[in-house]
Amino acid sequence: MSKQIEDNLNSSEDNEEGGITVSLRRLARSIALQTLFESDSVQHDPASVLARHLGEETVAEETASFARQLVGGVTGNREKLDTIISSSAPSWPMEQMAKIDKNILRLAIFEILFDQDVPIKAAINEAIELAKSFGSESSSRFVNGVLGTIVAQKPRRSNEQSA
Repeated sequence: MSKQIEDNLNSSEDNEEGGITVSLRRLARSIALQTLFESDSVQHDPASVLARHLGEETVAEETASFARQLVGGVTGNREKLDTIISSSAPSWPMEQMAKIDKNILRLAIFEILFDQDVPIKAAINEAIELAKSFGSESSSRFVNGVLGTIVAQKPRRSNEQSA
């Protein structure tokens, strides 16, 4: 298990969030983030990368299922997610944004606006923790600012098309 994933697990509480513990969801988010980052960086197939990551870790089926849900949701909604990020952070063109920050934002926005299984505050807090663990010194502030803008501007949506 990677040091960052292990640290994330050790620093979490064991409350329930969407039917599985927070620590299991945090692990799933870490695996999903690493999968999306690799796919974004070297254009590997996200499903293959995720299968490899899940094969390297000993994870509960609920954790693997949540990681698959996140990766599938982000990859399936990537254009919409990138449009939301671009409009919410106009001073940061997508091509200049750090890949790790971009993928943390994609994950969090997917959870906040599309998945809706997790409370907004929890999704933002988890994104900030991922930014602290995987991003640069300023990543957590950047992620928090962009997500704050998105939450203030956009109502929560379902997976259905909004009118």
